[in-house]
Amino acid sequence: MESGPGISGRRANGEELSVDTRNDEPGSAAAAVPVSVSGSVSVPVSVPVSVPGQGSTHGPAPDPGHDPKPDPDPPAWRVLLAYVRPYRLWLLLGGALSLVTGATGLILPLAARRLIDNLGSHRSIAVEAMLMSLLVVGNAALGALGSYVLRRTGESVVLSARRNLVSHLLRLRISAVDRSEPGDLMSRVTADTTLLHEVTTSSLVGAVTGGLTMLATLTMMAVLDLVLFGVALAVLVLAATVIGLLVPRIHRAGKQAQESVGRMGAALERMLGALRTVKASGAELREEAAVHEAAEESWRASLRSAKWSAVAGNTAGLASQIAFLTVLAVGGGRVASGAIHIGTLIAFLMYVFYLMPPVQQLVSAVSEYQVGAAAVARIQEAHRLPTEPPVLPAPAEPGAPPAGLAFEDVRFRYAPDLPEIHHGVTVTIPPGGMTAFVGPSGAGKTTVFSLIERFYEPTAGRILLDGTDIRHWDLARLRAAIGYVEQDAPVLSGSLRANLLLGAPDATDAELRDVLVATRLDGLVARLPQGLETLVGHRGTKLSGGERQRVAIARALLRRPRLLLLDEATSQLDAVNEAALRDTVADAARTTTVLVVAHRLSTVTMADRIVVMDAGVVRAVGTHAELVSADPLYAELAATQFLAAVD
Repeated sequence: MESGPGISGRRANGEELSVDTRNDEPGSAAAAVPVSVSGSVSVPVSVPVSVPGQGSTHGPAPDPGHDPKPDPDPPAWRVLLAYVRPYRLWLLLGGALSLVTGATGLILPLAARRLIDNLGSHRSIAVEAMLMSLLVVGNAALGALGSYVLRRTGESVVLSARRNLVSHLLRLRISAVDRSEPGDLMSRVTADTTLLHEVTTSSLVGAVTGGLTMLATLTMMAVLDLVLFGVALAVLVLAATVIGLLVPRIHRAGKQAQESVGRMGAALERMLGALRTVKASGAELREEAAVHEAAEESWRASLRSAKWSAVAGNTAGLASQIAFLTVLAVGGGRVASGAIHIGTLIAFLMYVFYLMPPVQQLVSAVSEYQVGAAAVARIQEAHRLPTEPPVLPAPAEPGAPPAGLAFEDVRFRYAPDLPEIHHGVTVTIPPGGMTAFVGPSGAGKTTVFSLIERFYEPTAGRILLDGTDIRHWDLARLRAAIGYVEQDAPVLSGSLRANLLLGAPDATDAELRDVLVATRLDGLVARLPQGLETLVGHRGTKLSGGERQRVAIARALLRRPRLLLLDEATSQLDAVNEAALRDTVADAARTTTVLVVAHRLSTVTMADRIVVMDAGVVRAVGTHAELVSADPLYAELAATQFLAAVD
């Protein structure tokens, strides 16, 4: 590695230390690949191209927050067909049953006409009456079976869409999550996918079966009498024109309604996610007003959607009534003139009545399609959020040596419109031992850990693990080698055991007991009413801050990582527990590489090496004794920010 201006020195044990703080201009590049979600459609996103076992094949990382312009979304009907394709046989069966139901209904007017003709001729009507009874019962039975099959298909489509979307969200880049509202993403999984049920059954199937039934009905009407057929057709064409003008309004209103539901979910998640802060700040009424406003906006948008859908539906109903009255008037005249028989007029009027359901079905299908298309668009928006490369879980590597790490002129910013966090960070950390990162707030210490985990990609420079660029590592293998304790030590809702085994589900009971003792959690487990099976509450609210930190440390240690990252991992511990955890970390540093971000002098002074960061650069590396005399910033931190300076 070429060296630049910086700070260099030699440890007391003879170890060579060098720090480079060059300030070269960054470059960037991006790779775009299509990612296919099982059971759904492929969407192009910008991701590092990674082959399991081989790693990435791209060059410099893209600028965080910047993704290549995606291809246009496919039309909603194509996406819907992709969703229903795995269930096409069930869909075809439901559609066929619906068509048979419609066909049996079309026979009824003909049977009625014959029955009336027989009555007029004083002939027996027993056969016709029996036939009509069988048709009515059969029609109801087939209709019920067809409805069940279609509903089953709709629920299956919703399940598939939810599973695909959840899988996609779990692979999102952290930068994409940073730009999104969690409540809005949740509404896409819950509310938007629910609309797929109706749009895949009532809309797709309804459009086909309703259209075919209407076509068959019109054909039978034309066979009976062309004049009356022309009258009915003219009324339907006029109604179709009016409904066509309403369709764009229904689509816009449906999209606004779904977006407003997402905003309401985001507002609710914002409030519930910080409810203690809201209460402590006396802000309940203000937050209540904000959520109420979001709910009212959703209500107004839903009303607009309902209004235009109701207008379209009633337009179809009105057209059917007008067609009936017009046919009755014209048909009565034709019966009076002897052009047709009374039985023909009655049969035609029955067909007019039978024409109402498929017309209503078509109008409902159009309305639901417009609302469903808006939901599909929101689901596709979520699918187009950039993701990490799809990977399979990688097992831990017991007995693997500690990892060596190096940053080479690394630059990073969280978004193109934000300032750089790192301005050419260069530092080498040998395998094993403990390295502490110190510096003022905002120096970029936590970002170092995020880059190592590849939550974000550098805009320039390289990060090497064991001499290999981490972008060339398989992502699952990389993270399997790392144990990470975040600054806020998050704990998931569920049992204590589930939290501890989150990163090492195959850990044995003996390994779990050892880690509990090492992190001084064994006493907590003994006090809990259900031991390890005790539920810890949402975000671990049933645990204290220090207990949550110890759970997070235990979780990381169970992975037996080659590289352990501790970000302020003991900030909420009392002196006794901190001392015990320091011994645990020191013991871990004998077999793994430990990196800590710390502000407590007691933690920093036990480190084998200390990296001092300031304003996004590394300004010094050394031991506590070396840095107190060699670096003014560290000396100031040791005298003020830490508890006290010691030799």
